Amino acid sequence: MFKIEEVSQNEIKLIGEFDASQAEIVTDFLQRYEVTLTLDLEELSYISSMGLGILVKNYHRLNGMGYKVILKNLNEHIKDVFKYTRLDQLFVFDE
Repeated sequence: MFKIEEVSQNEIKLIGEFDASQAEIVTDFLQRYEVTLTLDLEELSYISSMGLGILVKNYHRLNGMGYKVILKNLNEHIKDVFKYTRLDQLFVFDE
């Protein structure tokens, strides 16, 4: 199961398992934002390569406009995914 919730105008919470089956939903949801965006991943239990690709695409889109994508509340498994893919060097983390 997967859910995406808007916490505030610039914060989104991703919950559950983010894989290819949610790609279109998340892409459409994130396209609405043109601000520095915080993604709360506290309740994200899994992210696939497609999910990572969508986050990277939105990082580049927002970065090109002068905004950031900030990731917060990553569990150890999700932290490891970002570390092993070296995406920990791309995103800003709010620990």
